[in-house]
Amino acid sequence: MLRLPPFQYLAPRSLDEAATALADHGAKAMVVAGGTDLFPNMKRRQQEPQVVIGLRAVQELRDIRPTDGLLRIGATATLDTVATHPLVRERYPALATAAALVSTPHLRRMGTLGGNLCLDTRCTYYDQNYHWRKSIDFCMKKDGAICWVAPNSRRCWAVSSSDTAPVAVALRARLKLVSASGERSIEAGDFFRDDGIDYLTRRPDEILASIDFADHAGWRMTYEKLRRRGSFDFPILGVAAAVKLTDRMVEDVRLVLGAVGSSPVDQSDLARPLVGTRPTREAIQAVAAAAYKGARPLDNTDLNYAWRKKMTRVYVERALSLVCEVHE
Repeated sequence: MLRLPPFQYLAPRSLDEAATALADHGAKAMVVAGGTDLFPNMKRRQQEPQVVIGLRAVQELRDIRPTDGLLRIGATATLDTVATHPLVRERYPALATAAALVSTPHLRRMGTLGGNLCLDTRCTYYDQNYHWRKSIDFCMKKDGAICWVAPNSRRCWAVSSSDTAPVAVALRARLKLVSASGERSIEAGDFFRDDGIDYLTRRPDEILASIDFADHAGWRMTYEKLRRRGSFDFPILGVAAAVKLTDRMVEDVRLVLGAVGSSPVDQSDLARPLVGTRPTREAIQAVAAAAYKGARPLDNTDLNYAWRKKMTRVYVERALSLVCEVHE
């Protein structure tokens, strides 16, 4: 049985109190909401905070409400709540779908939207228990100096496996980050960094407080997920697609891939040829072919990486055909 290491647990009642506690304890502290990622990582000694600051008692982080033409979702709103909330399902069905496809029902009732956006990157060599990793020598992501995926590389290639991150990037969501020194708002695309270790631009003293989604009236959107088992596995490919159609003409289009790199891969530029046209099957297939070339999955997650790359073409075509209403 894997056991948690000893740590001090704090349960602040407000966001200010939580930010102050995080600042006071510095690098030895981490925040936790649902705990579905952090606590298993602590059991495997991948993350070892001496102080854990729980956010479950901070009510202001759990709300979902319209405000100033936006839909604001608190970072500790559970994935189950996001997946079933009437406003999310009506206005942002791709987000509801992505949240509903994370893990299993009981974990979705614990896991949070903010936690899924901040999900630790994954890798076959990293996501093992301490003694397994020690037996082959640790990797550079934790305790070692080598990337076992690409031994000659100077960087870590662990993969971003968040389901909601590609959707947040595609919908140009804005994330509110709060610290004891103030707050800032950044676009979701700027929240992620293409680095398996330093994979977020969030500072260690910052707490993800909320996620704002702008009005997307007139947009069609979807999220498609590939995984070994349809019941609970992490994605080995995620495709978020959104298109604004007027009289079946494409006004704007977004395309973002997940689980093919250390951060979500925004390939919206590859879909730009669809703008100003009535999309056809051939045009969508051309975009899918370009996305296939740009997808570079590595052999550090489930199933064969070459096959996963081929599936990029299939899933991009499927997603774009759905949102563009192009049928056989």
